[in-house]
Amino acid sequence: MDTTFWQKFTAAMRGEEVSKHLGDFTMTPRVLLISLIALVVGALASIVALILLRLIGLFTNLFFFQRWETALISPAGNHLGMFVILVPIIGALIVGLMARFGSERIRGHGIPEAIEAILMRGSRVEPRVTLLKPLSSAISIGSGGPFGAEGPIIVTGGALGSLIAQFFHLSNAERKTLLVAGAAAGMAATFAAPISSVLLAVEILLFEWKPRSLIPVALASATAAILRYYLLGAGPLFPVPPHVAFIGPIGFLGCVLVGLLAAGVATILTLAVYSMEDLYRKLPIHWMWWPALGGLVVGIGGYFFPQALGVGYDVIASLLQGHALLGLLLGILIVKSIIWSVSLGSGTSGGILAPLLLIGGALGGVLGSFLPFEGAGFWSLICMAAVLGGAMRAPLTAIIFTLELTHDFNAALPLLIAVIVAYACTVLVLRRSILTEKIARRGYHLSSEYATDPLEILFVREVMRTNVVALPASTTLSDVKPLLDGNRAPRMQRLFPVLDDEKHLVGVVTRNDLSQLLENAQKSGRVEQSVHITEITAKPIVAYPDEPLRSAVYRMAETGFTRFPVVKRDHPEQLLGIVALNDLLTARKRNLSEERERERVLKMRLLFPQHRKTVAITMPIEEQNEDKMTKV
Repeated sequence: MDTTFWQKFTAAMRGEEVSKHLGDFTMTPRVLLISLIALVVGALASIVALILLRLIGLFTNLFFFQRWETALISPAGNHLGMFVILVPIIGALIVGLMARFGSERIRGHGIPEAIEAILMRGSRVEPRVTLLKPLSSAISIGSGGPFGAEGPIIVTGGALGSLIAQFFHLSNAERKTLLVAGAAAGMAATFAAPISSVLLAVEILLFEWKPRSLIPVALASATAAILRYYLLGAGPLFPVPPHVAFIGPIGFLGCVLVGLLAAGVATILTLAVYSMEDLYRKLPIHWMWWPALGGLVVGIGGYFFPQALGVGYDVIASLLQGHALLGLLLGILIVKSIIWSVSLGSGTSGGILAPLLLIGGALGGVLGSFLPFEGAGFWSLICMAAVLGGAMRAPLTAIIFTLELTHDFNAALPLLIAVIVAYACTVLVLRRSILTEKIARRGYHLSSEYATDPLEILFVREVMRTNVVALPASTTLSDVKPLLDGNRAPRMQRLFPVLDDEKHLVGVVTRNDLSQLLENAQKSGRVEQSVHITEITAKPIVAYPDEPLRSAVYRMAETGFTRFPVVKRDHPEQLLGIVALNDLLTARKRNLSEERERERVLKMRLLFPQHRKTVAITMPIEEQNEDKMTKV
């Protein structure tokens, strides 16, 4: 094997820069190592997903039917009578104690906690969270909590990926990749939805779109989805009757209406959850007891409407089959929404995807009573995706997730219309989503908008200054004094390149260094002595005209210097100019100009102007003999 290639390959595996050539992406072969680890993370996350689902089934059977079984079952068939009110209270008390004396990180629905770990804690997760989060969630859901399993499995899978990453000598970015890989793998194994799991990672967790992170996350998700076939069976999780491929103009208008109403429901649910959280904070009791208060509301709601208890996967399947009656639909919309917002606001452990799907599906079932009939469960299918996309601000995830859950790919276009309408409305109405609001309340802010960095598309040659003063290497102290007085050099120039007799760059000297040298010389009376500035000349850190500004910014951050001489890449001794930190603001100014300045590029003329103007009109060829040009 070529020695040079092997040296470059091993350097890349250490994360070092191996090429000066620009490309579409910045990925190095080190991604192969991270991908191998991600495969292991994906396999382990699928096992964790199986354990969590079995735990939920076990606690549901124990709490409501007093039997030792792990099969998922609905709490609605219990025969506890009024004692059903106590079951969610008992489960919530256990969760509160686990959070108080185990780890406070198990509180909440999971995804905001994963985001916080990525952005604020260097993608580090406490080892005990890996054990306590699935256990507390299984107890919470198994005792009737109206939550889904996806949030806990995202946190648990992410914690698993983080723990594995912490055993290796990895960077913060690589730990983040493995954390998200575990989260996506857990979701893929739970719902048999590998593609939407990757999209969820991109839209919500990764905060970047780069091959270095996308490839390991996708491989982990695919691994978990493959193993799910052997552990839990194949999908789809919610099969639906076949729907037509084209629903017509009236049907598409119905999708717009569904999107608008789904946005309203998503907004109400988001406000309700955090209004309840604010209300709990005003109580004169420790937060450990809040879940028990939420459990009381869950128990009362479950007594009058048992279908609102638990995960509700069976109810979602009934909605999508078109078997739900109006009483069931209204009960879900009212009771499920109330007990979910009250209990989630209390800080207990549980996910939000399944409740949003259930509430959205119920809304679609109600709307389906007067919208055009497009097949059984069609409007429930469309509406549950719209509520999910509007509440989470993840439209692509909501669309693909719904398609993977049902395998009804004929619904792709209606889903696109409804979800995007709901997404647009909630973005305009709410400043933050149901996920990011919790992070904001903890004193942080994050942006979910991604765009090309202007520092990446502009080059050093476009902003560097070429009108600079360079000093000969033979410059003495007596030559420096008028230079510093500003008679011969721009006041703003703070870095002076030093050239030899052949005008080759040999070093740099700063204005401060020259001033200090001159001041010391004046104190000692040596100004007239022939002291050359090469005594204080430093070896330059340079920039190249063909490199993007982002590279120059990174070099400034690494070295602490804010001004570089610009030289040719193939002739580093040839000076071209100077680039300073202030010059890099040019890229930002261009970005602001593109955002704020409005102009008409195409110049248009009115066909019938209000004021009489002379307009030249070319006549048809056959009429040009009589009059070649007519003026109106």
